[in-house]
Amino acid sequence: MKILVIGSGGREHAIAWKFAQNSKVEKIYVSPGNAGTKMMEICENIILDTREEMIEFAKKNKIELTMIGSEEMLVDGIVDEFEKNNLVIFGPNKKAAILEGSKAYSKEFMKKYGVKTATYKIFNDYECAIKYLDEIEYPTVVKASGLAAGKGVIIANDKEEAIDAVKDMMLDNKFSCAGSEIVIEEFLVGVEASILSITDGETIVPFISAKDHKKIGEGEIGLNTGGMGVVAPNPYVTPDIMETFKRDIMAPTLEGLKAEGMKFNGVIFFGLMITKKGVYSLEYNMRLGDPETQAVLPLMENDFLEVLEM
Repeated sequence: MKILVIGSGGREHAIAWKFAQNSKVEKIYVSPGNAGTKMMEICENIILDTREEMIEFAKKNKIELTMIGSEEMLVDGIVDEFEKNNLVIFGPNKKAAILEGSKAYSKEFMKKYGVKTATYKIFNDYECAIKYLDEIEYPTVVKASGLAAGKGVIIANDKEEAIDAVKDMMLDNKFSCAGSEIVIEEFLVGVEASILSITDGETIVPFISAKDHKKIGEGEIGLNTGGMGVVAPNPYVTPDIMETFKRDIMAPTLEGLKAEGMKFNGVIFFGLMITKKGVYSLEYNMRLGDPETQAVLPLMENDFLEVLEM
């Protein structure tokens, strides 16, 4: 079996490493790959710059499974294009990928289907957003609605910081077009958790929990990054917390996927906040998280390829 993995991070190295444990796998191509995948005998790093090149390569080399790490490609509809060409790819179609591509859409989805989440308001107009800052308590959270590589969330401790965050996103285009629409939401006090899962559109199977460290500074201070490290399992995710997550977040999310016709074989990554008032959904990601994947997959006792084929 030949597999194509798209991406360059530690996540893609972990995916390739886990796939390589299956005796059916004879070759793993990684585009563009990294030093870790280069060291694996079964892997070959290649350069495929466009969606068209990826599809052509998959056809020519008889690739039986493609795995995408990049959220941008998923939101742009790469799964739809592969499927049009009768190629097997694991990930959400464009319709479902919007759950990650638009935080505004995902918050409305959560509200519609009763997924427990922080109170919020969505803004497309700068002046309206600024006026709203007079009505709320602080700290508050300002989020760029679009994709921002994990960096588009600002915790504002007071109104001045909130104004700066809104200005950076909506006027100064700090996150490019990702900040043309923003979400301002309630600040939740608690501990974050990440739960990666897979779905076929009919059921969701969660993996073990993880806790990533986003802040750039020592002692969890400063701006968010794409990830400064991770531990798994998350020590704060007790059996009771996991059951609460399944009831208040996972089950209504599945109900929403079915109701919206979002049927796909892929990943749902639940970003959670564990508080004294319960477990809240912060966001959805529709692909394996980095750095979480680097800790979760090595702990998986099952064969990863067999899990995806179930």
